[in-house]
Amino acid sequence: MKAFVLERYGKKRDLRSMALPTPELRDDEVLVEVHAAGVNQLDSKIRDGEFKLILPYRLPVVLGHDVAGVVVKAGSRARRFKVGDEVYARVDDLRIGTFAEFVPVRETSLALKPSNLSMEQAASIPLVGLTAWQALVGKAHLKKDEKVFIQAGSGGVGTFAIQLAKHLGATVATTASAANAALVKSLGADVVVDYKSQDFEEVLRDYDVVLHSQDGKTLEKSLRVLKRGGRLISISGPPDPEFGKAIEAPRFVQWVVRLLSAGVRRRARARGIGYSFLFMSPSGAQLQEISRLIEAGAIRPVIDRTFAFESTNEALAYVEAGRAKGKVVIKVK
Repeated sequence: MKAFVLERYGKKRDLRSMALPTPELRDDEVLVEVHAAGVNQLDSKIRDGEFKLILPYRLPVVLGHDVAGVVVKAGSRARRFKVGDEVYARVDDLRIGTFAEFVPVRETSLALKPSNLSMEQAASIPLVGLTAWQALVGKAHLKKDEKVFIQAGSGGVGTFAIQLAKHLGATVATTASAANAALVKSLGADVVVDYKSQDFEEVLRDYDVVLHSQDGKTLEKSLRVLKRGGRLISISGPPDPEFGKAIEAPRFVQWVVRLLSAGVRRRARARGIGYSFLFMSPSGAQLQEISRLIEAGAIRPVIDRTFAFESTNEALAYVEAGRAKGKVVIKVK
C-alpha cells in the first residue's frame, strides 16, 4: 500500500511517500480501506517531536489520526462491524497511520459513518468532535443556560464545539477575526470577540466554562473571565497530574507534568475555579452519539480545503499555518 511516513523527527520535515505492506491485524481490530483522512495540528506536533515523552513512537511511523472508509477485514474477536460497512474513527495513539491506503482500527474506537455525510465530511469529524464532546460533556458537564467561552471559534475544534454547546442549550462566546464572524455566528455563537481589535478579558464576565486552546497568556486571562465555581478545560496545556496517571507515564514524567501545571492549578484554586487538561481519547461509543446529532441536523461539518493524497505534505503545511476555517481533509480514494 502507499503511505506517508515520518522517518525522523524534525520541524517542517516532509513525510516520505512509500510503498509498505498492508498492516497486520490484531484480534480486536478491523482493517479499514481509507477513503479520506483528516489532518490535525496534532500530526505536525508529533512530526516535530513535541510528544516524544508521552507518545514514544518507534520510527519510521505513518502519521494520521482521523479516518473515514470501508471495512475490508475483521480480526478474530472483532464482531461489531462487517466487511463493507462505512465507518469512521479517531484511531488509537500508538496505532496511528491514516495517511495510508489501509489502517487497522480497534473496533471499540470505530463507529458507523453518519449516513448523511460524504467520506471527506466524515473524516473531518472524529478528533475535533471527540475533543469537544469530552471537554464540554465529559469534563465541564455543560448545562442549559450556562455561559461558555470557546476560543478560536473558526478552527476545527471551535466550529464543532460551538454547535455542540448550542445543542446543549448554552450561551456561547468565541473569538474570531472580523472576516470569520459570520461563519461562527452561523454555527450558533452569541458573542463574537474580534481578537485583532478587542481583548476578550474586557468583554466577557462571569462565564461558567472556558474551552482553552491557545497560549499561556490567554490561559491567565481565561481565569479572570470565569465566575467562582467555573471550569477551565484546556486542550493546549499545561497537562495536569490526572493526565499523567491516565497515560500511565513513568514516575519522572508524572513529576514533570505535575510541575508544569502547578502554577495555573494554584491560581485557579485561589479563584474557586476548577482546572483540568484534556488529551482526547478515541471512543466509538461517543462517536456514535455524535453521529446521531449529525444525522439529526444539530451539527454539520465545516471543511476549509480538501487535498489529494499525493499532496499530504502540502495539507500538513496548510494546517500548521493555523489559518484554516474548520477542517482540512485528504482524499485518499
